[in-house]
Amino acid sequence: MAPITTHDGKPTATPKQRVVLVALEDPEAAWEESLEELEQLADTAGAQVVATLTQRREKPDSHTYIGKGKVEELREVIERGDATLVIIDGETYPAQQRNLEKSLDVQLLDRTGLILDIFARRARTAEGKLQVELAQLEYLLPRLTNMWSHLSRIRGGIGLRGPGETQLEVDRRRVRERIGLLKTKVDEIRHRREVQRNQRAQSQIPLVSLVGYTNAGKSTLLNALSDAGVFVEDKLFATLDPTTRDVTFPNGTRALVSDTVGFIRNLPTQLVAAFRATLEEARSAELLVHVVDAANPAWVEQVDTVNSVLADLQAADKPTIMAFNKMDAVAEPELVRHLALRYPYAVFLTAKTGDGIPALEEEIVTVLRARWETVDADLPLSATELVAELHGRGEVLDEEYVDSRVHVRGRAPADLAARIARRALP
Repeated sequence: MAPITTHDGKPTATPKQRVVLVALEDPEAAWEESLEELEQLADTAGAQVVATLTQRREKPDSHTYIGKGKVEELREVIERGDATLVIIDGETYPAQQRNLEKSLDVQLLDRTGLILDIFARRARTAEGKLQVELAQLEYLLPRLTNMWSHLSRIRGGIGLRGPGETQLEVDRRRVRERIGLLKTKVDEIRHRREVQRNQRAQSQIPLVSLVGYTNAGKSTLLNALSDAGVFVEDKLFATLDPTTRDVTFPNGTRALVSDTVGFIRNLPTQLVAAFRATLEEARSAELLVHVVDAANPAWVEQVDTVNSVLADLQAADKPTIMAFNKMDAVAEPELVRHLALRYPYAVFLTAKTGDGIPALEEEIVTVLRARWETVDADLPLSATELVAELHGRGEVLDEEYVDSRVHVRGRAPADLAARIARRALP
């Protein structure tokens, strides 16, 4: 949509789409936190929330998601707020969406559709756009009938009934063909990333993967550790495309640090599948840094959500540092520190200001050092640069020069230990 201009020709801000949020008050679920998050998602998508409607029930109505009485109430709310879109905090079946749109005569979107829309807006690389398109089409395919019935209703159905049905089948076939093509391309991405991971494994430089709930501060942290210059914004899913940087920590320990797409509760299955090639970076990492928004009252539930996705990716057993971020905004820091005692490794920081970054770097080095390999080798004098590197990056327990060789004993990162082994004398 082009920006609106005033009478003097100056552009003004594009008006936001007015929306009504709908949620079920499930006493067994954290529905209030989920609804608050939905409002943040709507804001990220560029919408203006004009009203919220909730209904106390344990499960959705099979026909209209909310009860018949609430549908009438929702219609009145839409008219009063002059809304053109309804967003449901849950996942709707195509039939539920069709029935509601027919009753309300406005566009309806569920939580999955909203997240997919945000991903489509945020993806920047060709790879990211490809994966988002695949997720969107898989979400769209079962809803094509709804789209065509909506079009038929607008035009009265005259002249559209037969051709409309034919066009529907054509569209379905085209979407399925496009999905097949995209899946092939995503598989190619997956294979390419596997090759890259194998190459990294051969270099034996450890991979540290930043994981966490969306908007926890992963990109800000990556910038603080590496001056990566990653785009940062205080919105959900500000960055989607993964970034990896080669970082040398203060004591000389070297690692590749990779940012990943943020997680969220009820992350659409289409997105998990489409972004699996990207998310699997966490599975190949030697160390995870789980970034937590400690200022968010729901951080415990967010940690559980991230751990659940990591378990699906078979990455939950990785050594993990819990990085409690945004501590400057925490109302009860001592409570957070007390709750963090359950984790083997925990640090407290504010990535935006740099406070606590040295402590995190030290913890990363400590955990990586625990995975160092033993070195016990005779090296030629021509390999003294390796001895110097062992002093800088590793730990020297013993060093003795005898004739034309030097005997070293100590511990070193895997890549350095491998290079020393290759140069060792018999």
